[in-house]
Amino acid sequence: MKRSQINQWIEEAIEFFREMKFNLPRFAFFSIDDWKERLADAGEVFELGLGWDLTDFGEGDFENLGLTLFTLRNGKLNSKKYPKAYAEKIMMVRPGQVTPYHYHWNKMEDIINRGGGDLIFHLYYADKNDKFANIPVQVVCDGIKRTIAPGEKLILKPGESLTLPQKLYHKFYAENGSALVGEVSMVNDDATDNRFYRDLPRFSRIEEDVPPKYLLCNDYEKFLFD
Repeated sequence: MKRSQINQWIEEAIEFFREMKFNLPRFAFFSIDDWKERLADAGEVFELGLGWDLTDFGEGDFENLGLTLFTLRNGKLNSKKYPKAYAEKIMMVRPGQVTPYHYHWNKMEDIINRGGGDLIFHLYYADKNDKFANIPVQVVCDGIKRTIAPGEKLILKPGESLTLPQKLYHKFYAENGSALVGEVSMVNDDATDNRFYRDLPRFSRIEEDVPPKYLLCNDYEKFLFD
């Protein structure tokens, strides 16, 4: 991905969040200079990966395979310094833009369609070889149990949510417009707790064709501490 594209896509996400009346925290709009003034005070942001997160999963096709997220809060497993046991994200999921099949070893999460288009899921249990298990999937949507066929299309309308336990493969995308998607979960560690069905990187390589207008959560070390 080019930095100029990332700048543009984040601007589009900011406008989408504004249209959906979701207010981002002040640090969502910080420049590099703003961050440098707060190096001594923002350790939680830097160490726990709060802030912008935009990925094409290394495929270079963001419109069709990608995701825009903002991590609002997080903790760290077995940490006395950051004992918070939960995390929260807000996402812009664009129509037809797929987040590919993956699961988490440690994290359980609720995914909530907070408005906009429909949010579409496809789900498989992982078998002992980490392949798709050809067995029915039992999930909970807003406290109500559901059983669906493996890989069956599961639609979350605005206001609906899905609980994803550990080791349940899931992919998702939006239909009928972009979806405002919330995630409420156990603590989040994107560096070690994602198992993709295909061998895909969680974070993208970036071509620095222009300066960053907004830093991504994986940019802090490069631009603030090098």
